[in-house]
Amino acid sequence: MTKRVLAVALLGWTLLAGGGAPVWAVDEEEQASREEEAYERGTEALDQEQWDRAIQAFDSVVRMAGRKVDGALYWKAYALNKAGRPSDALTVVAQLRKSAPQSRWINDARALELEIKQRSGQRTPPEAEVDEDLKLMALNGLMSSDSERALPLLEKFLSGGSSPKLRERALFVLSQSNAPRAREIVVGIARGQQSPELQETAIRYLGLFGGDANKQALADLYGSSSDMAVKKAVLQSFMVSGQKARVLAAARTEKSEELRKTAIHLLGVMGAQEELWQMYQAEPSVDVKKAILHALFVGGGADRLTEVARNEKDRELRKAALHSLGVMGSRTADVLLSIYQSDPDPEIRKQVLHGLFVQGSVKPLIQIARTEKDPELRKQAVSHLSHMGSKEATDFLVELLNK
Repeated sequence: MTKRVLAVALLGWTLLAGGGAPVWAVDEEEQASREEEAYERGTEALDQEQWDRAIQAFDSVVRMAGRKVDGALYWKAYALNKAGRPSDALTVVAQLRKSAPQSRWINDARALELEIKQRSGQRTPPEAEVDEDLKLMALNGLMSSDSERALPLLEKFLSGGSSPKLRERALFVLSQSNAPRAREIVVGIARGQQSPELQETAIRYLGLFGGDANKQALADLYGSSSDMAVKKAVLQSFMVSGQKARVLAAARTEKSEELRKTAIHLLGVMGAQEELWQMYQAEPSVDVKKAILHALFVGGGADRLTEVARNEKDRELRKAALHSLGVMGSRTADVLLSIYQSDPDPEIRKQVLHGLFVQGSVKPLIQIARTEKDPELRKQAVSHLSHMGSKEATDFLVELLNK
């Protein structure tokens, strides 16, 4: 070992022994700090859309050749593209792919490259891409410029050995197309003619993207299918596409009680309060009436639920209405207390107490616990208060203990 090398080594160990860091460690820390500062300047410039300043900052990070060089290359290419220099951006992407082929930035860089090429009119063949997301990006670009060429490729992805993710994404791209052939493919899948695992997804997309042709296709499918799952999926799509009349028709005339209940629930989501109320008054089945009450709750129909809770002759239906009123929150507390005070039925009163507990209405429960003469009902009110954890409830319980 030369005297100079030995002296440097001794200096490093001397610094360590004295609690400091070796000179070379300090240099590395300073280098990392400068790199971090330059990278932050670049990201700030990106946020402010100051593309030239961002390019300079990330270029300085690249020259440092440190830990962030691959990220800096990507963002430099991104900024170059935003600055109207797409060819320079592609050069930097190529530099990144060559210098750091395993970088986590590679997929982002390839997506940026694909976007730049598509904007310049260079259509990358989707089948040439290996990454599935990039294949779909290429297909999106191809659909907008050359749908006749894209459609066979999408069909190939749907019928071939592609992954479930790629098949679903291909179906999504097709569903957004206005091309008649694209709609035929989606409708065919919705009918179960191919890709059976995508049938319900295709039905959902027909409702999501709407249009008269899609609505009619859904109606035809509902009328021709005997599959319960398919019919439920179609009803859901009717709801998504705003076809209240068709959902209402199923709720009124469907022979399957399960399908009727599904349609009734969807009417609640759609806010069809009047239609549900008319159905309730004409419906003979208690189970279906309970489903209607739940749908009224879903649609926020407190007034109708209150009417049932007060006037319905069937106790089970009254209790169902009271349950929904309880779940609706403290805004119905006065209604529940009024029903409790006017109705002598112990079962109804127990349901009211439960509803007040569920919504956290302490004051009405305390009022009942103070005035109720029936020991069982009073005990239940106190039991609910003991589980509510509020100061008012605790003060009341302490008051009872001190008596």
